[in-house]
Amino acid sequence: MAFSKTAQANGDSQTYQISDGIKRYTLKDLGFIETKAGNFSLDRSLDPNSPYNAGYKFKMMVSKDLDGFRMSVTTGNGLKKINIFNDTATADSVEQYNFIINNLIDRDVIKRVD
Repeated sequence: MAFSKTAQANGDSQTYQISDGIKRYTLKDLGFIETKAGNFSLDRSLDPNSPYNAGYKFKMMVSKDLDGFRMSVTTGNGLKKINIFNDTATADSVEQYNFIINNLIDRDVIKRVD
């Protein structure tokens, strides 16, 4: 899957774009891991009670040139993209997703597209 300037999680009504002020050290501070190819990868559990119970995961990958990214919400094993926004049973996971997104926005990694 190629990197793009804008991305959206499955079911999320908001679209995000890579920020012009993104920095490598900020990505590392936020827990991104540099892959063998030089890209930056983030996997976070969306379980609000324990980071070790991965019912759903938020996954984000930023290109090594910091000019594109992709993001998704997946099952706990990370293999299947899912929509957590259409079920009231996943409200806690949506809240955790929004917390992660707002942190990425505050740190100037991504920004909302109007």
